[in-house]
Amino acid sequence: MQTLSFLDFAVIAAYLIGTLALGLYIGSKIKTGSDYFLAGRRLPWWAIGMSLVATDIGAVDIVGTGGAAHQHGLAVANFEWIGCVPAMIIAAFVFIPFFWRSGVTTIPEYMERRFNVAVRSALAICWIIFMACNLGIMLLASAKMMHVHLGMTVNACIYLTAFLVGVYTISGGLAAVVYTDMIQCVIMIGGCLLVLVLGIIDLGGVKEFQAAIEQQEQIQQQKELAENGEAEQVSHTSLILPADADTPFPWTGIFFGLALILSPAYWIGNQAIVQRSLGAKSEFDAKAAYVWGALLKNLIPVIVAVPGLIAFVKFPELTDGDQAFPELISHLLPVGLKGLFLAAFLAALMSSIDSYLNSASTIVTNDFYKRFYRRDATDESLLKIGRGVTFLLVIWAIGFSFFLMTRSEGIYTIFQTLMAFFQGPAFAILLTGLLWKRATGIAAFIGFIVGVCFSISLFTLNQEPVYTALGIDPLFQISEPFLYFSIWAFVVSFSLIVIISFLTKPEPAEKIEGLVFSLKPNRGQA
Repeated sequence: MQTLSFLDFAVIAAYLIGTLALGLYIGSKIKTGSDYFLAGRRLPWWAIGMSLVATDIGAVDIVGTGGAAHQHGLAVANFEWIGCVPAMIIAAFVFIPFFWRSGVTTIPEYMERRFNVAVRSALAICWIIFMACNLGIMLLASAKMMHVHLGMTVNACIYLTAFLVGVYTISGGLAAVVYTDMIQCVIMIGGCLLVLVLGIIDLGGVKEFQAAIEQQEQIQQQKELAENGEAEQVSHTSLILPADADTPFPWTGIFFGLALILSPAYWIGNQAIVQRSLGAKSEFDAKAAYVWGALLKNLIPVIVAVPGLIAFVKFPELTDGDQAFPELISHLLPVGLKGLFLAAFLAALMSSIDSYLNSASTIVTNDFYKRFYRRDATDESLLKIGRGVTFLLVIWAIGFSFFLMTRSEGIYTIFQTLMAFFQGPAFAILLTGLLWKRATGIAAFIGFIVGVCFSISLFTLNQEPVYTALGIDPLFQISEPFLYFSIWAFVVSFSLIVIISFLTKPEPAEKIEGLVFSLKPNRGQA
């Protein structure tokens, strides 16, 4: 372990003070709930696009993606190239402008207008649970990084990070989130690019790097052959892996589960992502933001996943892939630059946590408090409720991060598995609701609930204690088959929605007018 120097601490302190000052300054101008949740609908495209990238490249990605690349190879990069860019382009020209014109504040709000309050509530509950759990994942990821460099215990790092981010996010609204994300986006990309360049230089160059990967793969294969009598022939640099590969990223799961289901569900239906475009100052800005973000996204796999391969060569003995990036920082970066990267890591952490906190508060405040408790609530009261919910979420996230410490799975796998539980069914109701006017509220609710239960059931039956006790074989042969959960859950939900819709009474034409893609929506329609 290498400790930080005074210069490193000075760089980190300068970044934190500057970012917090900017966030608090913008937050001090927030006076209403509309300002807090949608930035008064005055956000420009260039700021939203960089904020989208900063939010998606969180602490989970820097630590988790590098760890997954260390263990399984470059196939994890598909979560950016295949899992982001195509869906973002489609969303930019089809779905996002539609949501912006409809004038909704949350995706669950659209679901009530299109279907019924039961669908809205079910989806909102799933998103709240996911966002709250994701906050715990982010805290744990940051704690693992800080633990390596600060010499503090993981528990102490969790408390420190939660306090730091909590103070900033409770006071800031969506405007503060977006504009600080701009700075954080630049720092994150620069910091990760620095690790990549120094890592390749340390190995002697690109050709030497490639040769070192091949050599290390041969060593591992020989070791597996000696221990097990067989060895899997899978290259760490392969983007396309066989369907039966011992990895969470087989090509079948990547294509059917990620590209066709999880990716569009994330970029079209994730409240933490879409909320920025809902606050855009024009329809053009809402669309252009996604295109700009997609262009930046092409760079991310190179600067986040490839360092995991560098760690694979330099630290092949690591059993915990999530320690790959921290080890690189300890061994590669000199005084001062180490502090710069840790500032970049904190930027990734803050940009993700403030986004999810703000979006979770938006859902709780608008989809539950205002919808069921006080429909005539003033903007000032909504602002107070939103900030209070943010505080409670921080406390809950601390507890969940401690629970995750007892789990053996990598951070990235936990994150993707949680998302796979409901993203398939969520995409099914979103797709049918937006594109098919015959879809009914009863069908959407039943399809969504059954789909979520089905996905959780697949996960449960694939746990070794369960299938061993039942005397059956595991449902899936690959490790952590979360991509397959989303595929089958989507198929079940979509099929039920179609079948039940034909068996139930159609929604009144006047109810769905302006809410189906084939019909022109009116901005602000109630």
